[in-house]
Parts: sequence; C-alpha cells; structure tokens
Amino acid sequence: MILAAGRGERMRPLTDTCPKPLLQVGGKALIVWHLEALARSGLREVVINHAHLGAQIEAQLGDGSRWGLRISYSPEAEALETAGGIVQALDLLGPDPFLVVNGDVYCDFDFSRAPAIASEMIAADLLAWCLLVANPEHHRQGDFELRNARLAGSGDPARPAARLTFSGIGVYRRELFTGIAAGARAALAPLLYSAAASGRAGGELHKGHWTDVGTHERLRELDAQLRGNGESTT
Repeated sequence: MILAAGRGERMRPLTDTCPKPLLQVGGKALIVWHLEALARSGLREVVINHAHLGAQIEAQLGDGSRWGLRISYSPEAEALETAGGIVQALDLLGPDPFLVVNGDVYCDFDFSRAPAIASEMIAADLLAWCLLVANPEHHRQGDFELRNARLAGSGDPARPAARLTFSGIGVYRRELFTGIAAGARAALAPLLYSAAASGRAGGELHKGHWTDVGTHERLRELDAQLRGNGESTT
C-alpha cells in the first residue's frame, strides 16, 4: 500500500493544485519512483489511498498496467491519517502481512525483501516491522531504539543519540489495527509504540538513500540528486 492521502500543507502552493505524491523529482512523479521499484521487486498488487485531489492520482496512474502492476484505489472523503487510511483499505489488502510505503518519501530499500520479512514476522509473532534510518536534521530526536532487531519504544530520553527515525516504510499484520473502526481517523505511531512495548515490533536500520520530501528545499535537493547534475530544475 502506498499512502497518498496527505494534504501536503508545507509544500503549498505546489500542493494547492497537485497532490504531493505527483510532485516531480528527477523527471517523474514521486509516487512513480515507488511504483517502478515495486515492479522491479516482483510485487504486483498495489493499493493507493487518496483524498486531496485524488482524482488526479487515479487519472495519472490508471490501473498500473504500464508498470506491470494492478493498482486498486481507496478513496477517502477526508484524510483519515495513516492508521485510519490503512484500516479503510484492509479489505483490499487481504489477510496476510502487507508492505506500506509513505507516498512522500524516496528510498532505495529493496522491496523484494518484503515477503521474507512477512514470513519472519509470522514466525516470531510480530505485529509490525519498521525500516529505520539515521536521524535527519529535521528530526534529530528520532522515534525508536533498535535492540536485537526489535523496536524499543521511544528509547531513553537521556540518550537521544541511541534513537533512530521511522522511515515511513513498514510491514504490518492486520491484527495491529484491531479496535479501529473503518472510517475513523487514527494515527499509526501509537500502534507502533504499543507493539514495541509488548515486544512485537521488529525493524532494521537502512543505510542507503532516504529522503522525507517534506519541504520545498528537500524537494529541490532530491530532484538535483536524482538528475545527477547538482542543479535542480523543479
């Protein structure tokens, strides 16, 4: 599932007329980088939720056949936040663990590993698995500590250097969302912290490329990196 329902307030005025996942970086829409990576990884079934200007997303991406994918859409009248959007789409996602990717990040993580991660989660009775990255400048406090491939809550406040940042990429079991009604607004973070506290959240550190495209500056920087010329044309 690609999460694409956010309003993108910090990216205005660009997102007044264009949904954030369709913003161009490196000559293509941000969400297309995800679709291409998923296709290369052999994953075929993709669910995309949307709210703000969602019709544009469906019009541009269609059924996904140009990438060898089958895209289903989960429209939201108003954005339901991360967990709420996932719950709304559970019938499309099926009974097995599923990969979820924020539509406004760029990452070179190998998505082909997701099925093996899902199998390991079931064997270890985990509810969630999260890809973590080194804390970026805009999120120096981090989110979780990682101990023996398990998430350890928010970590020790006295040791912020030990914490890492959640990348917005994870594999989840539908049991993680038990108790959230379809159509309800709900955040993902409390569910992950609860799973971590009970020892049922795994994870690993990704040392490759990751960008949270949350500001105009980071959009320009990523565009320049992907074009490989050190200059942005966004």
